[in-house]
Amino acid sequence: MNNKMSDVVLVVDDSPESLGMLNVALNTQGYTALVALNGLQALSIVEKVQPDVILLDAVMPEMDGFETCKKLKELLPNTPIIFMTGLTDVEDVVKGFNAGGVDYVTKPISPDEVIARIKTHVNTAKLALSAQDALDHAGKNVFCVSNEGRLAWATPQVHEIIDELAQDNMTPWSTLAESIKTWLNTTVATNITDSSTDTTDTNNHLLINCFTSPFNISYERKQDNLHLLRIVQTSVQKSPEDLKAKLPITKRESEVLYWVSYGKTSWEISQILAMSPRTVNKHLEQIFKKLGVDNRTSAAAISIRILEG
Repeated sequence: MNNKMSDVVLVVDDSPESLGMLNVALNTQGYTALVALNGLQALSIVEKVQPDVILLDAVMPEMDGFETCKKLKELLPNTPIIFMTGLTDVEDVVKGFNAGGVDYVTKPISPDEVIARIKTHVNTAKLALSAQDALDHAGKNVFCVSNEGRLAWATPQVHEIIDELAQDNMTPWSTLAESIKTWLNTTVATNITDSSTDTTDTNNHLLINCFTSPFNISYERKQDNLHLLRIVQTSVQKSPEDLKAKLPITKRESEVLYWVSYGKTSWEISQILAMSPRTVNKHLEQIFKKLGVDNRTSAAAISIRILEG
């Protein structure tokens, strides 16, 4: 099965014969091959195009492969570099690894071996990027799925949310996969083809209502064949009833305290609740006594903590 054309391989070798042979082998496997005859050309290319993997000849005139590797790693710290070398001395192999190489193949090159090494290191690099993405989003409600809607990774917060919502569903991610797959192949697929599309638009939200409570999933961005999604947590509007349930106050007192937390004056509260300002103040006196505070600010702080909790 061929790889995506977006998998770019930069081949750096001063031998036109090697370049030609590797170019044919890579194109046959569906890779996009870029070629450079020396280290300076390679550095010039990576300033314009970021390859997924680099095949680098160890022995080249002027700037050798080891020096080239060091400079390439400064520009592309996460891109795997595979040395091609006729040098079998252990010291040269170690020198290649110390320069930043992840692997080496010996000349004469076997195309099948090179392709196998490339596939391994490209996949490893992509998994590392996904893991880094997960770390970058630690503490956020994000997760990543394949084109089939299947989970690739999720932050701990997402696992907690899904487990809580799924209740007795032992395979919640399988339940979600079909809905996410359909959504990705229809609405999202249309929107992400337009670079001007705002991914926060409601068209890029999927309503999930197969668990105990409905929730929305929003589309963040695409990376290779993976999709970064986010669970949108909607804040539930709290009411005076929430204050009454948490505090030793009456229904009317909870209504007064509710509006105090919004910074309303006694006169404004009297208009909202259809009572006199004097009655509002009497309720406040009882509220202060019951909460053990002596002013509106302290009472409001207690209320806000409950309403925003």
